[in-house]
Amino acid sequence: MSTSDSPAERRPFRPDVLDLGDVLLRPWGRALDLPGGTVAALTAAAADQEIARWNPLHDAVHPAGAEAYLDRADQSWADGGTACFAVTDRADGRLCGNVALIWTDRGEGVAMVGYWLLAAARGRGLATRVTDAVTRWGVRTAGVRRIELYHAVGNDSSCRVAARAGFPYEGTLRASYRHGDGPYHDEHLHARLATDPGVTG
Repeated sequence: MSTSDSPAERRPFRPDVLDLGDVLLRPWGRALDLPGGTVAALTAAAADQEIARWNPLHDAVHPAGAEAYLDRADQSWADGGTACFAVTDRADGRLCGNVALIWTDRGEGVAMVGYWLLAAARGRGLATRVTDAVTRWGVRTAGVRRIELYHAVGNDSSCRVAARAGFPYEGTLRASYRHGDGPYHDEHLHARLATDPGVTG
């Protein structure tokens, strides 16, 4: 079987804009234009203590690191391995957060979803909505079969997001990931299947 016929090659993520009404999910990359500048918006997000605590975004607190993040996003879209979306306010275009779908085993149809929100966007169910939207999009456009969601055991808000977005708890992974605060954390694993009720409806 040629490389071009492999399951991995048949399952790329391609740049798209997802319209959720009050917010748009727009591809991260050099072409993204945010009010005040995309690099400035990203460095401000990386400096947010709650985002920094749970997400590997620390390099982006400096402009050079933010620019490298945008370059990686462009490359990820180009190879189809990661769909990284900026969550932006529909009215004024300002950054609200991030949601990403990452292939972890493209051949087996397994991906991982992750997200973060700026303080002003928290507390209104937005993380749940963008997680659900990206999950459905991945199933519909790239044939994702299983979507996994990991969060540190101490990250109670992400646990609630997972439950509300239809990702049941499957177990605890011990010392599985080094988050932004330094040490390795135990993580909860949640997952949603393409065959679960409501995913393709």
